Amino acid sequence: MSNSSRWSEYRYPRRVQFHEVDGAGIVHFSCFFRYMGEAVHALWRAAGLQMHRPGSDIGFPIVATAFEYSRPLRFEDEFEARIRVTAMSEKTMRYQCLLTRESELVATGTMTIVCVSMQAMKSIPIPPEIASRFEVAVGTDT
Repeated sequence: MSNSSRWSEYRYPRRVQFHEVDGAGIVHFSCFFRYMGEAVHALWRAAGLQMHRPGSDIGFPIVATAFEYSRPLRFEDEFEARIRVTAMSEKTMRYQCLLTRESELVATGTMTIVCVSMQAMKSIPIPPEIASRFEVAVGTDT
């Protein structure tokens, strides 16, 4: 898809690294939030954008996030983080992240970001040049 296309989802392949697991070789729950964050940034890169540009007047902090876990991930597991835009408003974007290993659901997460003025740290409308690169995924139910 070219940079002028609208993006609604992205598939981000990943492998569990040693520093992400505990003594039993199971991924610590907090790493799932990092995986989702990495997938969101990969979606933005695919859309030809950067979520955080040095010197930018705007930022996109996370205002809500959650995960539900179905199965563990272990050291060296290969998995996929499928990130989907499930809602967009004038100032916010909401994502759903499905983590799967060999087509088996491992965890489901959500994240909501808000566009803010870095000076005032108040919400502002998402600039049109950013909003126009994304669309809500078809068939989302959130």
